[in-house]
Amino acid sequence: MTDSSLLANGRLPASTEMSPKQVVEKTELLATIPAGSQVYVTDLGNAPEDTIVAAAKTLTDKGLIAVPHMAARRYASAADFERRITRLTQEAGVKEVLAIAGEADKAGPLTSSVALLETGLFDKLGIQKIAVAGHPEGAPDIKPDVIKSFLMRKHELAAESDAEFRIVTQFGFDPHQVSVWLDEIRGWGNQFPVHIGVAGPAKMTTLLKFAAFAGVENSLNFLKKRGGAVVSMLAGYDPNTMVEPLEARITSQPDSQLAQIHVYPFGGVAKTAEWLTSRGSWSFQTSSTSLTANESA
Repeated sequence: MTDSSLLANGRLPASTEMSPKQVVEKTELLATIPAGSQVYVTDLGNAPEDTIVAAAKTLTDKGLIAVPHMAARRYASAADFERRITRLTQEAGVKEVLAIAGEADKAGPLTSSVALLETGLFDKLGIQKIAVAGHPEGAPDIKPDVIKSFLMRKHELAAESDAEFRIVTQFGFDPHQVSVWLDEIRGWGNQFPVHIGVAGPAKMTTLLKFAAFAGVENSLNFLKKRGGAVVSMLAGYDPNTMVEPLEARITSQPDSQLAQIHVYPFGGVAKTAEWLTSRGSWSFQTSSTSLTANESA
C-alpha cells in the first residue's frame, strides 16, 4: 500500500489501529490484517513504555508496519521523548510514526506535534514517514487560524526533512464536510496526501460514546438524520456510507490529495478486518473463525 489513490478495484486502501495491550495479548488478531498494512499503535497514557515497544516489535515481526503514536504532552522531558523514539527505532524497527500533541494532566516541555518535529530526532533516528493530525470538523480546543499556521509550519519542516509526510484525520460521518475541508486545506497550500479517518462497523451506541469524546457529535447527528435515528440505532453503522462518496470524489477528481482511509475499529478489530476485506480495501480473505467476542482490550 502506498500514498497513491484508488486500488485497481476502485477502492481506497486502508490502515487501522490497535492498543499496545491488544497487540501483545491478542496476537491472533494480527492474522486478520494483510502483511504490509499500517497498524497504528495508540498511546492513551495507560500503557507502559515497555508494552508500547513490545507491541511495535510484534507488528514488525509479523510483517506489518507499526505506526506508534508519539504524543508530545505525554513526555515529562525531551530526554523521555528521545528515549522512546530511540527504543522504537532500534528495538522495534519502527520507520513510521504519528506525531500528535496528545493529552496529559500535566504537560511537559513538548506541547505540540510541531515541537516533536523541531527536535530533529525523527530524521536523526531514520524515521521515513511521518503522519500528522487533521480535523475536518475542526478541533474543539484549537482556533482555525492556529490549525492553519501549524499545518503550514509542518510543511516548512517537511521541506527540511528526509521523511515523507501525510495527514491522518479524526474520524467523522459526513463525507461532504470532508470534501469541503479537503478543498479548504488545499487552498491553504497543503501538499500532503490525506488519510481520512473512518469509524469501522459498530453499534450506534458505541459510536455515540466515541463521537462525544472526540467532539464529532455534529457529524454523527448528520448520519442519524440521514438514515433516521431509530433505524440507525437498531441497524448499526455501515462505513460505506462514508467511504463510497470519498472514492467517488477521487474518480471525479483524479488529482485529489485524498489517498487512503484510516479505520478506527470501534466495533472490534476482527469486524473491521472482515469489512475491509469484503469491500476490497484489504487484499486477502481473513479467517472465517470469529474473534470478535474475545478481542476486547
